[in-house]
Amino acid sequence: MSPKKNVAVLISGRGSNLQALIDAAKAADYPARIVLVISNVANAPGLSRAAAEGIATLTIPHKDKGREAFDGEIDATLRAAGVEIVCLAGFMRILSDGFVRGWEGRLVNIHPSLLPDFKGTRVHERVIEAGVAHSGASVHFVVPELDAGPVVAQERVPVHPSDTPDILAARVLAAEHKLYPAALRLVAEGKVRLEHGLAVFA
Repeated sequence: MSPKKNVAVLISGRGSNLQALIDAAKAADYPARIVLVISNVANAPGLSRAAAEGIATLTIPHKDKGREAFDGEIDATLRAAGVEIVCLAGFMRILSDGFVRGWEGRLVNIHPSLLPDFKGTRVHERVIEAGVAHSGASVHFVVPELDAGPVVAQERVPVHPSDTPDILAARVLAAEHKLYPAALRLVAEGKVRLEHGLAVFA
């Protein structure tokens, strides 16, 4: 079995997708280990989740520094920790082009829609307003353009006529918790990689 890949997770909030990744990584045959969790918010509940599992945590505040300086601090921390793959899980900062290019093919994000539909924010409200029959979640490679990277994996969920944004969000979040560990497994095992702007599956 190949050595497990060292993974860092960047968060800004409660860390429910982080917990799904932590739980998956406990399996002996899982190809990745979570070695570091970084938040830009000092009291993010996800930091406590990670600390409770014995995972190193760090807060890097973004205030009072430029985006490049903030990203540079994260980049240096990741490299010093021997991180090989970076997962964004509710990380509410847009990363600079330089950072994204430096981690190209090793940087993934989860988004609560079936990309390329419904990029950006207010996703569940917009899905309901559009009257579509299905929504879901996507894990994608991060590229400089927001939510535009090639998709690694998706999970589809129904949209019911009675749904509110909160009800739909909860259904999508449950799908995310299954999808993200499965997608990270694909990336860590080298079964999908980013080549010339496309997701290439082995």
